[in-house]
Amino acid sequence: MIQVENLRKEFGHKVAVDGVSFSVEKGEVLGFLGPNGAGKSTTMRMVTGYFRPTAGLIKVGGVDMLESPEEAKRSIGYLPENAPLYSDMTVASFLGFCAELRGLRGADKRKAIDRVLETCFLEGVRNQSVDTLSKGYKHRTCFAQSIIHDPDVLILDEPTDGLDPNQKHEVRNLIKRMGQNKAIVFSTHILEEVEAACSRAIIIDRGKVVADGTPNDLKQRGNMAVRVGVRGAAGSVIRAEIEKISGVHQIEPGASSDDQFTGRVLVTKGRKMADVAREVASLAAAKNWQLEELHQDEGKLDEVFRSITQSDVIP
Repeated sequence: MIQVENLRKEFGHKVAVDGVSFSVEKGEVLGFLGPNGAGKSTTMRMVTGYFRPTAGLIKVGGVDMLESPEEAKRSIGYLPENAPLYSDMTVASFLGFCAELRGLRGADKRKAIDRVLETCFLEGVRNQSVDTLSKGYKHRTCFAQSIIHDPDVLILDEPTDGLDPNQKHEVRNLIKRMGQNKAIVFSTHILEEVEAACSRAIIIDRGKVVADGTPNDLKQRGNMAVRVGVRGAAGSVIRAEIEKISGVHQIEPGASSDDQFTGRVLVTKGRKMADVAREVASLAAAKNWQLEELHQDEGKLDEVFRSITQSDVIP
């Protein structure tokens, strides 16, 4: 549904996007991650036809965005960052206006409005003026306009920005449900959203794609670890014994005391977490220590993100 090849965007002497390539299939939800200033929003604006690329290919539903922009845009629903609203309209009239812009009239228009009001939980504010809505309801209204024409492709730029935890949860679930039969790209700074809603994620840094894979694939690039809690000897003694186990790369200590040790045991690349966990259990049994916690702890997306992006990107 989305095909991007060697996309490049220059603003004067500044290269904002440099050779970005990716594709998104129907039924796939792609999380677009990166530090501020990495090129996420610029890439999304080019994919939607809002910016013209300096170089590269963009196809949406098989249609070339540069050669046939109007046809390509018909397949896209777009929620830009800080999406605008007409504050003097009611929710229903605003959505009706957006439906007409998308070519919907008469019964089709009314059905589309009813559908998105239900999908985005807006029935209760249908006839309420936009300027009287809370921030959460305004955001839902912006989201509703992006799906008013039931597009096959959704491009969502920071769709949960500024929402409270409950509203974020609602939007994530909505994206996940719609992703079953659409191709969705959404940018986010919240790594837990990637695990909650995405089937795949791309990390972009300084205009280049630096990682591409499922959330689990990306986590494998982080530190594999075994979380340990042992009682029966001084924390320093337990830690020293665990450090002798083959495959232990590093230990991140937690709360330890005179008779307890807790911590995260980082496992050397190529060594299985299960093997290290078994050796910790055997050590505890041999020393007659009480094992209170022992489980595998996969890599964390935030660790991976920090390790492969550069912190000195200027927004």
